[in-house]
Amino acid sequence: MSLPPLSRRAALLGLGAALPLSGARAQTGDWPNRPIRWVNPGPAGGAGDVISRLIADRLQARLGQPVVVDNRPGAGTNIGMTQVARAAPDGYTVGLATIAANAANKWLYRNMPFDPEKDFAAVGLIALVPNIVVIPPAVPARTLQEFITWAKAQGRPINFGSVGAGSSQHLAGSQFQIITGLQLQHLPYTNSGQMNTDLIEGRIDMLFQSISAVTQMAQSGRMRPVAVSGTARVAAFPDLPTMQEQGVDITSTGWFGLCTPAGVPEPILARLDTELQAIVQDPALAGRLSALGSLPRAMGRADFTRYMAAESAKWRVVIQAVGASVD
Repeated sequence: MSLPPLSRRAALLGLGAALPLSGARAQTGDWPNRPIRWVNPGPAGGAGDVISRLIADRLQARLGQPVVVDNRPGAGTNIGMTQVARAAPDGYTVGLATIAANAANKWLYRNMPFDPEKDFAAVGLIALVPNIVVIPPAVPARTLQEFITWAKAQGRPINFGSVGAGSSQHLAGSQFQIITGLQLQHLPYTNSGQMNTDLIEGRIDMLFQSISAVTQMAQSGRMRPVAVSGTARVAAFPDLPTMQEQGVDITSTGWFGLCTPAGVPEPILARLDTELQAIVQDPALAGRLSALGSLPRAMGRADFTRYMAAESAKWRVVIQAVGASVD
């Protein structure tokens, strides 16, 4: 029996209205049914790359689909995170959230290719990454205060290296300049190995470096550690005092977390949140991260969103105080 024209139109409209619901179920009900791309906006071999692969391997086992790490370094993490921001919000692209892309860069870069608050959805925190302060072995200082005294006597700017503008190393150096009154010259590097070599050979005066990047060199005496930047001492250097313990009130750390493009369906975000927290709370992973100088910290979506907003507000003050900017 054929339908009258108006009834036929209503039926077709009803069918059309049902299609988006079917599409939504296809996006979420069988997710994931193909590989997931994990964008690391830093270089291969860096702390972010190591953490990305540790978490991606475990996430792959829990989701039953490959999670493939794709390193996309450059422009202070902006290149990689632009790809995340512009990816389809279907749960098949995730990105490593960092202090640079998700907190500091919006205050450093005059032309940002994305909005860190509007273009990403938070999944969760993975780890805090304190920096270690290292100096050349030729500098006659054994403590942070001795280094400050030496630096003030040089009659010139003290140069320090970092892996790039907006990195936790750069931000820690900027904070150190404000608190100590030293005149510092920031030297951004694209190659962490060259930066370490330049420090050892005395071409730069100090580094705020990730612990995993210099542990062997510092323990062997090729460079001298004088402090760590976090709130507590670290397992790799248990006898090394924090900056705060030595009278310099800096407790900043880098951090890594997980995010997706904005607009990913709620069920997918909830699943990622659940799986990530289970991974980060696993004692075996905690041991691996601690050995690398990182501090595992499980934090769900809502708390991680607030955490990134607080970090952004904090570093805005520091960046504007030192007048740092990148074209």
